[in-house]
Amino acid sequence: MTKPQHISGLGKIAAGYDTILCDVWGVIHNGRSAFDEACDALVKFREGCGTVVLITNAPVPKQQVISYFRPMGVPDAVFDDCVSSGDATRDELARRKHEKIWRLGVDSGWERDKFLYDGLGLDFTSPEEAETVLCVGLEDEKKDDPEAYRDELKIGAGRDLPMICANPDIKVRVGDQLIWCAGALAAIYEEEGGRVIYPGKPHDPIYRLSLERAKAIRGKAPEKVLCIGDSPATDMRGAADQGFDALYVGTGLAEHGSDFESELEALLGQYDAEARWAMPALRW
Repeated sequence: MTKPQHISGLGKIAAGYDTILCDVWGVIHNGRSAFDEACDALVKFREGCGTVVLITNAPVPKQQVISYFRPMGVPDAVFDDCVSSGDATRDELARRKHEKIWRLGVDSGWERDKFLYDGLGLDFTSPEEAETVLCVGLEDEKKDDPEAYRDELKIGAGRDLPMICANPDIKVRVGDQLIWCAGALAAIYEEEGGRVIYPGKPHDPIYRLSLERAKAIRGKAPEKVLCIGDSPATDMRGAADQGFDALYVGTGLAEHGSDFESELEALLGQYDAEARWAMPALRW
């Protein structure tokens, strides 16, 4: 495994790229407030005529992702566009609107997650009658343990129902707390023999959609792409699978101490992931 090169700021390498695909949670904010230096770095990249497409595994369409930016202090000038796992999931659901869907996860009223399927005319039903599973997350993402869902997940896996996982992340940091995501349930589903479709990172659909958006903005296809993220399993691996350089930043899932370089090497090794560049936090 090639060791990442540790740099002092994005400005040191910015000239080598025309497009950035940047993660959101853990990179430009922590779910409560913006990381000002990170936001400033992306603004400066755009001022130098670069294109920034935010790419997030949030299981909602991009309009819901963006709606939280201003209250957290994320400036509009940070990005050109935003693509979410929710966007890619809607595309997948639209292709399956003739099927019966079992909704699994988050809150019982579906107030937050109805944006995933509003207007698609989907037919929701029980696990016993469904043809596809839509996994959005845990019913109580702060208190529930994914393992408690295993018996329920066995039903779908036993019937060989494909699961659409709206957020491949296992955990995400909200403020100073790590909470479980849909990816944790999808992992159990696969352990039980179930099939999972992942529209989000590190899989192709969300990158394909992001590059289409970048091409529309630039008027031509991106030639030199840099992926920025805090997750070895999704951001770093996704960049590698697409053949893009990756910049790891240490403000998200992992809590790094004083020996950032050694800790990062061990962390990447755990996931068999690589990054070309690394920084403790994104800054210019």
